[in-house]
Amino acid sequence: MTSESPTDEDAESLLRLSDEVIRIAGSLVQLSTALRAPFQQHLAPNSNETEISAESVNRVIRARRNRARYLPPDLFADPAWDMLLDLLHTELAGGRVSVSSLCIASGVPPTTGLRWLKTLETRGLVLRKFDQHDARRTFVELSPETSNALRRYFLDIVEPPRADQR
Repeated sequence: MTSESPTDEDAESLLRLSDEVIRIAGSLVQLSTALRAPFQQHLAPNSNETEISAESVNRVIRARRNRARYLPPDLFADPAWDMLLDLLHTELAGGRVSVSSLCIASGVPPTTGLRWLKTLETRGLVLRKFDQHDARRTFVELSPETSNALRRYFLDIVEPPRADQR
């Protein structure tokens, strides 16, 4: 492991990886709308939301951050995914995320975070909501389709498969 600064080639590789994450997230949204019916068994009673805990999401967030203790953090630059995880965690905890807080959660400089936020918004993965009490602040939340797709993702990675699904 060396302490060399990233090259243009490294930066380009990270951008390609980030673009791929955005593409995958978009695919998740498409799948969530097209395949909603088969997943009805995962929905909470009288709700459009799947049952997962904020702590499950928080464990994944902590695990992602702990990678930097073992490997160079620039290998895992994934601001879009970090933003989506933070939004899901906050949604499950019943909170709200401001634009500035989301940029911090992305782990990248604010201008890069804002660019990624714009990409997520353009692709319909997140929604901006203006604060009715403070015109200077804007909140960000997952679109309903993205929320459902991420919840199903967590059910797949956290919940063991049932005997009839093996």
